[in-house]
Amino acid sequence: MHDREPGEPMNQYTPPPVLPRASAASDPSGSTDPARLDTRALERAASRGAAIGAAVASAALITTATLFYGFSWILLAVALSATALALVIAVTRARTTQKRLQVSADQRIAVAEALLANIPDPVILVDRAARVREANAAAQTLFPAMRRRAPIAYALRAPEVLGGIEQVLRTRAPARVTYTQRLPTERAFELLLGPLDIASGPEQDEEAVMLYFRDLTNAHRLERMRVDFIANVSHELRTPLASVLGFIETLEGPAREDADARARFLAIMREQAMRMTRLIDELLSLSRIELRAHVAPTEAIDLMPVIRQILDTLAPLAQEEGVTFHENLPKGPAMICGDRDELLRVVENLVENAVKYGGSGGRVDIGLTPPEPPGRAWTLSVRDYGPGIERDDLPRLTERFYRADVAQSRKKGGTGLGLAIVKHIVARHRGRLSIESEPGEGAVFSVTLPDAGSVSAERLAVH
Repeated sequence: MHDREPGEPMNQYTPPPVLPRASAASDPSGSTDPARLDTRALERAASRGAAIGAAVASAALITTATLFYGFSWILLAVALSATALALVIAVTRARTTQKRLQVSADQRIAVAEALLANIPDPVILVDRAARVREANAAAQTLFPAMRRRAPIAYALRAPEVLGGIEQVLRTRAPARVTYTQRLPTERAFELLLGPLDIASGPEQDEEAVMLYFRDLTNAHRLERMRVDFIANVSHELRTPLASVLGFIETLEGPAREDADARARFLAIMREQAMRMTRLIDELLSLSRIELRAHVAPTEAIDLMPVIRQILDTLAPLAQEEGVTFHENLPKGPAMICGDRDELLRVVENLVENAVKYGGSGGRVDIGLTPPEPPGRAWTLSVRDYGPGIERDDLPRLTERFYRADVAQSRKKGGTGLGLAIVKHIVARHRGRLSIESEPGEGAVFSVTLPDAGSVSAERLAVH
């Protein structure tokens, strides 16, 4: 087995050199598993027993023969030869037993290695000095900076976790703590810490602690989604619902016989109902995106067909608004790791917003800049030449339901969720969204997405 030097990267799971060893006293049934015995001690005990037994037998034989037949050198030589032969047979049997037990121990080690390697949740073993002894692949993925034989604090700087390790080493009792990882995305874990004795030599055990990370991210996100959804829906649906109810009361009362008023009110009611439908659809979309925010896409796709599809789809809207598209796109493919449906939403939201809210400039520029240097990140930019955005509004544009111009947004059918959806999708793709604008000079929305080559290289480095 290759033994790494301290600080050497542990890019793959390395089988533990020895299995945890339990004493016979810890077995409530009183039985002893042969595979758990120290085979070296067994060999020594067998050799000593064989030697003592052979010596006693030889002495008894010589004494008896001397009493009955007198002393004889031939008899002494025969007795010594028998003693040596018995000792050889005993040692040979002890070594055979040792090899058999070693094979059994190796099989147990292989089973433990397979179990640890296939546990989907992160598992780490640290010694009494809080240095990393072993970790499975899931733990190495969660903490890429972790090194074997290096202090766990180098990769996991969480006081609650380090305090839990110290508590378990001091009390030798299991502990449970919560741990939240902030970057690259927020993830929540319940950390189970348990004491463990690992064999550090032929006749001694070393205190250690096993850390088991249970991912609670999805559960927390679901709860937060439920609370946010109820709060947002109750707030945003109140106005259109009140409007619809008011028109229904009017139609049932004063406007019951007024055909013109009835037609006008029904058109308004239909518009409000469609607004509520769009609002609910986008809230559900945003919730689904947030639920998967910590899982980065792995499929390599070409961004060029995505952009072309959206430009073709929005061409009628641009023509209706008197807007022309000016493209600055590369001729070759633009490969990134992404979710095609989510990227369609990003491009659609950005281009549609530019047409609707910046269409007064009569032009929208769509550009895609290749990575510099190659293999880094692509930059998608959408620029309009409309009225621009006030500086105070820029930091809040990606908030849910925030509108720089409420009246215009509702007039255009906006829900106030488009840029929030864009922000969360870009974050899931490990990208970045930036907005630049000056009043009267239009706005530029830029999305930076990692190149598929750079993402693959990072994953290879981790695994």
